[in-house]
Amino acid sequence: MNALIIDAFEFSRLNEHREGEIAIADLPRLAEESAEPAGSADRTGTIRWTLQGGQDRLGHPQLTLSVSGAISLMCQRCLTPFVFDIESRSVLVLAQDEASADAIEALLADDSVEVIVGSRSFNIADLIEDEALLMIPLSPKHQVCPDQPMPKEAPDVEKVSPFAVLKNLKQ
Repeated sequence: MNALIIDAFEFSRLNEHREGEIAIADLPRLAEESAEPAGSADRTGTIRWTLQGGQDRLGHPQLTLSVSGAISLMCQRCLTPFVFDIESRSVLVLAQDEASADAIEALLADDSVEVIVGSRSFNIADLIEDEALLMIPLSPKHQVCPDQPMPKEAPDVEKVSPFAVLKNLKQ
């Protein structure tokens, strides 16, 4: 059996813990977002993850997923690649089906908790990939593009107030 396929409900019930690394190249949707060719040997090759099972305060099965790593993205401003750090921690409450998920979500009324439908053959890789994709901005950009010149400082020119004319009328 694949090590990344779990029974999500049993995993939560037993408070199990797993962690590991997965190559970005093994996550097809995430690899498609990468500006690096698959298998390049820099710091953007893998995603580190941890998954902890448990229960929420009301006894619902819960997974806590932490994802970290870096991916090379294409800057939409200067069209050069840059490294984007991915760092995320999410709490996922498990439901048996969509109707139960809606009911649990209404009961919890907590935006920091995501309610998802669990299964007996739950793919952790899909969950990791989804979480990493959610961290990527829609339009990735450098903070400051490397080839753009620094803005020139304007010379110290004293601005004349538009109300200076009124001051002369008072005299």
